[in-house]
Amino acid sequence: MSFRLRFFALAAALIASAGAAAADDLKIALIYGLTGPLQAYAKQTETGLRLGFEYATKGTMEVDGRKIVIITKDDQGKPDLAKSALAEAYEDDGVDIAVGTTSSAAAIAMLPVAEEHKKILIVEPAVADQITGDKWNRYIFRTARNSTQDAISNAIAIGKPDVHIATLAQDYAFGRDGVAAFKAALAKTGATLEAEEYAPVNTTDFTAPAQRLFDALKDKPGKKLIWVVWAGGVNPLDKLADLDPGRYGIELSTGGNILPALAAYKRFPGLEGAAYYYYEIPKNPVNDWLVAEHKKRFNAPPDFFTAGGFAAAMAIVTAVEKAKSTDTEKLIATMEGMEFDTPKGKMIFRKEDHQALQSMYAFKIRVDPNVAWAIPELTREIKIEDMDIPIRNKR
Repeated sequence: MSFRLRFFALAAALIASAGAAAADDLKIALIYGLTGPLQAYAKQTETGLRLGFEYATKGTMEVDGRKIVIITKDDQGKPDLAKSALAEAYEDDGVDIAVGTTSSAAAIAMLPVAEEHKKILIVEPAVADQITGDKWNRYIFRTARNSTQDAISNAIAIGKPDVHIATLAQDYAFGRDGVAAFKAALAKTGATLEAEEYAPVNTTDFTAPAQRLFDALKDKPGKKLIWVVWAGGVNPLDKLADLDPGRYGIELSTGGNILPALAAYKRFPGLEGAAYYYYEIPKNPVNDWLVAEHKKRFNAPPDFFTAGGFAAAMAIVTAVEKAKSTDTEKLIATMEGMEFDTPKGKMIFRKEDHQALQSMYAFKIRVDPNVAWAIPELTREIKIEDMDIPIRNKR
């Protein structure tokens, strides 16, 4: 064989070898709303996912000798773009597992794509109940909490006899699912739900719905609360407070939120609710590492959805290590009922609907002038066994 032929033969062998190595990468797609009103949530999810893989692999970024490669795709919070991005990830990029997305409406659009391609989709951080409810299929797992977990924990936190509550929520899946679950949970606490108001996602003037809520509550005896479930840039709490509900003896309540949003809570010392995560609350080695590393690298503590992205990474590594495969059927068999560590402590994928069961945290807002945001101080850990989360799928 001539030198030239030997050279091309060697080059071809090296290219084939490189291709084989690349084909053996563990490819993870992250679909997220990096553009749009939920951008902050998306960025946190990516940061958490990358840190979670680092922690779970002890810094090697490999699972069973396979290098983890994260492929990101921005769906801009749009259902049609989310759907096509996931299809592209499965078909063109050859991803083994996908994670996403930020918007509940976009996540719902993605569910049939996972079923069509018979590939795992871990939903994080979208929370609408439909995702593990009537829109669910067996390829869907969710590390994010669902609307019912939010709602039940908030109902436990604020619902008591002689408490009268009205709700304000966004008029789409996230808001309506949240209120429906809150209403069902609240009925078990002795509190009374007096009114529901829904407003478009991009609402900036809350005068009309606020007045209807005030009218529904103002003549009621006992404690009166407006519970707000909202996501995105607008802060309804401030808008409601500007309309002076206190003149009717009405207080405000809501769930936890990301740190920039918690800055607005400083106006509401004593406000009560329940949260998915606040970095100072969970006490476990995983959260200790996350908090320390995040502060070291970003000069700030981890946030709400950083913990969620981290949990998704922990679930993936645990599943692949246990299954010793990325074969979909082996992964499903492994992940159903699987326990895994997260910054919140143990999570469990419920076998029936693949929803991650997890603790939530009742809080009361404390204001410290030396801290830029309001502090949701733990009043009670609401554990997995404290929440009766309905199974709503049609399996």
